[in-house]
Parts: sequence; structure tokens; C-alpha cells
Amino acid sequence: MKNNRILFLVLFLFVFANTNAQGWLKKIGEKVKDKVENKVEKKTDQAIDKELDKTTTKKKGTNDNSKVEKSSVESTEKGKLESYSQYDFIPGDKIIFFEDFSQDAIGDFPAQWTGNSTGEVKKLNIASGNWLHMNGKDAVYCYTKKIDFPENFIFEFDFVPDKDYSRGTILNIYEDDPKRPQEINDDAWPGIHGLKIVIPEDGWETTGYKPGGENLSGSSNTNPVITEKVNHIIIWVQKRRVRIYHLGAKVLDIPTNIHSTTKFNKIVFNGWDRNSHPYITNLKVTTASPDTRSKLLTEGKVISYGIYFDSGKDIVKPESYGSVREIANVLNENPAVRIKVIGHTDSDGDDALNLDLSKRRAANVKQYLISEFKIDGSRIETDGKGESAPIADNSSPENKAKNRRVEFIKL
Repeated sequence: MKNNRILFLVLFLFVFANTNAQGWLKKIGEKVKDKVENKVEKKTDQAIDKELDKTTTKKKGTNDNSKVEKSSVESTEKGKLESYSQYDFIPGDKIIFFEDFSQDAIGDFPAQWTGNSTGEVKKLNIASGNWLHMNGKDAVYCYTKKIDFPENFIFEFDFVPDKDYSRGTILNIYEDDPKRPQEINDDAWPGIHGLKIVIPEDGWETTGYKPGGENLSGSSNTNPVITEKVNHIIIWVQKRRVRIYHLGAKVLDIPTNIHSTTKFNKIVFNGWDRNSHPYITNLKVTTASPDTRSKLLTEGKVISYGIYFDSGKDIVKPESYGSVREIANVLNENPAVRIKVIGHTDSDGDDALNLDLSKRRAANVKQYLISEFKIDGSRIETDGKGESAPIADNSSPENKAKNRRVEFIKL
């Protein structure tokens, strides 16, 4: 009897082990199959991306409509645009301040700025245009003129931290003290009221301040700046509320971050990180949140500075999401309305190339409205005026920025 039990136990263990072994082998087979399929899928995606890159590469000055359509599809790819759906700001139709150092000679300290240390205008190998290299030790870089900031505004700029970036750069937007105006303001808390924005390597810090008042602070670790890359930073001030956007996300949103009595009129960058010397350019201040619906339906025209393109290119950048969505909302709510999208450029470069570029940009804005917001393409016409219809003379960087625009005309 005892031997029978032992025999039965041995047989049971053999069958159990064999069954488990089969299951185990089956699982291994499934995992191997999954890995192979994933690898093939990845290779396929890479091949598709490579071909799409080829189709979206344009020759300068081409009028090939098929290429315009393909580049538009790339610019409105769902994955890219959905990641920017938090970009709910809408730049207004007025540029208050713009600085790209284009009028400054390479190697010079910029003419409209002052400071307490060295600084140079330079070119970068990773981006176009002129850049201010804030390469002084514990230096401040002050814009010499006053800026008439409205109650609601958007301040944006391009920023490249170097490889040693750590403690961060400080941007102060403040109200100058009329009793002791300072051209070079190296105070830790400049002016009589202000907003201090610190950009460390690991996040964002904001502080609203005033003499004798409590500090109104905020912080976030979402999407910090990336070293040795171009970071486009957008700051939206709406009365006392401060929102910052970076890399497809709203990285900070503080409802009460500014003292109610503040009236901003000055800016200064503070390079307090002794081991780091970052670069800045394309500083722009615009009014915020225009009444797009009223302007388009009543006035028949909307000027937008919130449709973004890289210099010399026609691809609609994802940061344009909020502005294009606002136009789409008006069209969805008013199905009988038709519009014309018109692109405009400044006077830099060849006239014919600027005209072609403006037409391609308008065509891609139309494609953006169709692909992302399902607007019927028959309701949208497009055109480009190049540099032929300026709204300001092209004598300064600020005026050139005013001329680089997209207009929406009610038909």
C-alpha cells in the first residue's frame, strides 16, 4: 500500500511538472513572439517616420502643392498637438515689446541693454538668429527702456541653458521706483513691486513681492528646462494670476501670485548661477486674450501673433493650439461663416521667397483647422501677401515682429 502511494505521488508530480513545463514553455513562446512583433513594429514605424521626413523636406521657394499638404499633415499630427492642448493662452493683436538682438553686431553688448558685467551677442549652432550670451559672473542684464505692460499680457522668450546649468536664471518683471530709478538694477528684489521668476535646473519658482508685504510664492517641478536645447518659455499674467507653459504642458498655475497694486514697467535678467552662462533671444510681450469672436464676426478681421512658425519655415508649431482652436470655435458656432487666412512676413530676405512662404503658411493653417478641428475646407480660402502689406515700417525688430502675422478675414 505504501509503495502504491509512493508510485501514485511520483506519477502525479510527473504529470504536474509536465503540465507546468508546457505552460511555462507556452509563456516563453508568447513573450518571444511579442518581442519579435514589437521589434518589427518599431522598425516599421522608424521606416515610416523616415519616409515622412523625406516628404516634408522642401526646397526653398517651391510652390509644389502636394508638398504643402504633406507638411501640413505632419504639423497637425494628433499625438503632437494633443500634447499641447493645455496651451490655452491666446496672444493678443498688439505687440508691446520685441527683442531678438538682430540690430546688434556679433560680439557686442546689445545696444538697448545695460548691466554690471560682460555680455555678448552671439550665433548658435543649434538655432538661427542672434542670442545674448549672459556670460558675466553674478551679472544682471537690464533692458534700459520702460515697457507699458497691460494688466493681462503674455511674455515669451527662447532660452538655452549651457551644460553647467544648475541653480538657475532669474527673470524679474517689476515696477520701477520713481523716487530712485535705476538703469542698472542689481537689487535682489528690484523696484517697488515685482514678480520674480526663477528657472532652476529642476523646475520653476515664482514670487510676487512688495515692500512690507508678504511674498506670494509658487513652485513646480513639471517639465524643467533642458540644457543645450532651445526652450520656448511662455508666461501668461492675468491680473494676479501667473501661468507658465513649457514643453507641451502648463507647468505652473498660481491664482494669486502678484500683489494687486503692481504695475509692471521693467525687466531684468539675473545670472546668479556662477557656473552657468545661458543664452536668450526672441523676447516678446503681447496683449492677451482678445475677443476673437467679436472681432471676427463684428469687425470682420482678426490679427494673430499666436500662430507660430520657425524662421523661414511653414510648419505650424504645436504652441499654436490655443489660437487656432479659438478660430475653430467661432467657425463651429457659426456654420454659415467663411474665412480667408492670409499670411504676412517682414521685409527680410527675397521678396518672391517671402511671398511664397506666406502662402504656404496660410495653406498650413487651413490644413490645421481641417485636420485638428474638423472644419470643412470649403469654408476656408487662403492667400499670402509676403512683405507687401506691412502694418509698421520694418526699421526695428519690434516692427518686423508686428509684420510677421496671420490674419483671418470674414468673407
